[in-house]
Parts: sequence; structure tokens; C-alpha cells
Amino acid sequence: MTADLSPIDRAKYIAARRAVEFIEDGMRVGLGTGSTAAWMVKCLGELIRDEGIKVTGVATSARTADLARQVGVPVATLDDVRWLDLTIDGADEFDRNLNLIKGGGGALLQEKIVATASDQMVVIADPSKEVDTLGAFPLPVEVIPFGWQTTKALIEEMLSNVEVTGRNASLRLSGTEPFRTDEGNFILDLHLRRIINPAQVSLVLNQIPGVVENGLFLDICDVLVIGSADGTVEVRDINNGTVQHERIDLIDSENLFVDIAE
Repeated sequence: MTADLSPIDRAKYIAARRAVEFIEDGMRVGLGTGSTAAWMVKCLGELIRDEGIKVTGVATSARTADLARQVGVPVATLDDVRWLDLTIDGADEFDRNLNLIKGGGGALLQEKIVATASDQMVVIADPSKEVDTLGAFPLPVEVIPFGWQTTKALIEEMLSNVEVTGRNASLRLSGTEPFRTDEGNFILDLHLRRIINPAQVSLVLNQIPGVVENGLFLDICDVLVIGSADGTVEVRDINNGTVQHERIDLIDSENLFVDIAE
């Protein structure tokens, strides 16, 4: 029940509830990865059950695909559908220009592929994710396992030549072993603190041999939905230049709040 949720989970749920209103019957929808995106998938499952709309979901990770199937969202591959009407995903950080850092959940590669294969990207978040300058959240960089320490050294050398205020890189772990993405790659988390020129950092990172992709999502997000625990929502549309403030009624649903493994 919503009353039992923590304030942060209520905020995520509110953002997810508002975001699924962008989904229309017949759409092909990219399904993000992470705790906020999981609420969106659950809300979409409820929408399918209650209103009978037909959608095709393309998941950005194996765990999102599993959750989607559990709640009744049909799942296809990106190769099956080729192009998407809409992607809804979360973010680890966003700035006033709707640039993002993503990849805290380790799915940044598939998330970026799916987002850029969509007519529109809607990002859902709580207010704590907004920053003046990207970089407080460690920037994930997906690298191939072969020679990863050399790749790490090259990245750290590169960081001395770009406008950031921190230059440490660490291998992401799962227990005592390296964390592996769905593609079997490693993730290096870059502790940059402030990224003055995100476009420069993204471009240079992706030129380093061994780097697969980085977690800077620049000029990709079209709409940002910020949910708050009190039920208020802010919707920013960067293309229209509009900012709307709304309220979502908190109506508990037994279907939505069942314990679903993520």
C-alpha cells in the first residue's frame, strides 16, 4: 500500500504513475532498468490489465524483462520491433538541460541503445536526482574484460586532460568478483565530482580502446517527470519549453503492490 512506502519510494511511484500516461494503445515501449523504472513496469502492467491496451515492451535488461513478464507486459526484442514509439527510464542524475548520468543499475549500454531507437524518451525521477552540474554520482563506463586494467589506466590518463574535478576510477564489484553486465562486460565507475563539459568527456571516453559505452545521456531525454512523496508531479518538456505542475491521487491497488521480485 502507498501508505507503507518510504517517502523516496512514494516519489518514484508517483513519477511512474504519471509517466505511463504517455503510453497509448498499440505503442512499442522501451522499458528502463532500476528501482524507479521497476515502478513504471508495474504501473504499465496494471494499465494493461485494467484498460486492456495493447503494447509491446522492449526491456533494457534481463531483470526488467523478467519483471515485465511477471506483471503481464508482453516483451519483444529490439530486433523484432526495430524502432520504438517511446522509452521510459530512470536516471541517477539530471541537470537543468535534461542531460543525464545513467548506469547505476549496470544496464547503460542497452538503455542507451533503446533510448536512441525511440521517437521520445521520458525520464522519471525523484527531486534528489537533480544537480546543477553532473558528476556527483559516479559515471559508469562499460569496458570489455580483456585488458581492463590497461583501459582503466588510459581513462585515468585521459581525465587529466578534460574539465572534471575528480579523476579516480574504480572497478565495480558484485561481492568479491567484478560486476558483469548482461553482455558480460565490466563497469568502471569514474568519481569525477563535477563534469564541466559532458560532451567532451563522452566523446573522448568512447574513443578509448576497450570502452564499450559511457553513462552520459546527452540530448536524448525529451520529457522529465519528477515525482514527490506528497503526490505532486513536475513535468518538464524540453522540446516545447514547458513546465507543468500536477497532482496524482494515491489510490492503492492490490495488483500493483504485490511483492514482485525485481
